[in-house]
Amino acid sequence: MLRRVLSLALSLSCAVPLLAATPPPAQKPLAARNDYLNSAFSVPLGQGLRAFYERDFSAARRGFEGALAVVPDNTLALSLLNAAAAQKPGDLTTLIDAEEDALAKNPKSALAHVRLAFSYMFASLTGRDRNLDAREELNLAVGLDPTSQSAHTGLGIMRESERSANRAKTEFVAALAVDPQNVLAREYLALIYQEDLKDPQRALATVIAVPNLVPDYADIYFHIASMLHDLKQYDAAVTYATRGLTADVGGVGEAGQHGYTLLARIYLDDKRPDEARRVLKASITAGTDVAFANTLLKKIDNGDYGKAGPSAAPMPSSSPAVKKKKK
Repeated sequence: MLRRVLSLALSLSCAVPLLAATPPPAQKPLAARNDYLNSAFSVPLGQGLRAFYERDFSAARRGFEGALAVVPDNTLALSLLNAAAAQKPGDLTTLIDAEEDALAKNPKSALAHVRLAFSYMFASLTGRDRNLDAREELNLAVGLDPTSQSAHTGLGIMRESERSANRAKTEFVAALAVDPQNVLAREYLALIYQEDLKDPQRALATVIAVPNLVPDYADIYFHIASMLHDLKQYDAAVTYATRGLTADVGGVGEAGQHGYTLLARIYLDDKRPDEARRVLKASITAGTDVAFANTLLKKIDNGDYGKAGPSAAPMPSSSPAVKKKKK
């Protein structure tokens, strides 16, 4: 979901040069970073995610703010905070004002530039195109701190929105070199492996452990299900797609918006048309992916499914960048 929203917002902006990824120093930290081992961070993050998928966006913001008070540069929490604020344009404006004030007080803080950049990326969803400003802030952040994993993640998102997969990959790899469990970077990198490089096995290896880090992140179940579908591991794909639908009870993200039609395509490829019909009807009842669900039902009834391949479902909104359409 986050990846999709970010992609949507960024697709509205014109291209502006971005700084190239700067590799982190050769020396390795004494212990690999893992924000999610800290319960003071992971507990409010989980509370925020559950509220977010229940469409209680005020409670979601409180949860994400609590998580960021512990780990201020976690990009998943930062994106989710902005995604929740974007549900009410006034809330996002207030957040941007606060980030601008924080930067004015500390202009040499790379993190202050990054946090403002993420808010600017989401601003495009409310009709204010601030993506040029976001690019500038991220470039400044990298200039101040070449090892900033959050800045590299932001630059990767912007590269990906331009369909510059190789440059985006470089940025995400740079982020993961500093923060190996950067969930947002892992999610985007895995989708580059799956969609651009046509390597679903490597994509799956990149994100398969993410549910252990963030069990309430519904969208990751959707993406894992899609990768397992590509690998023709149909039973496992059904399990993950179902988990995503269960977690996204409010139909906010990709799991809720497109989980039923993904399940239908898995069932059809596994020669289970009755199950496919069942979930397609559920999709229509839920008001999600209605046009695509009707198209698939018609193909099943006409015996046409698989002859030309169903068209991709439109992606939902979930981060400051609209995710690429899935196969």
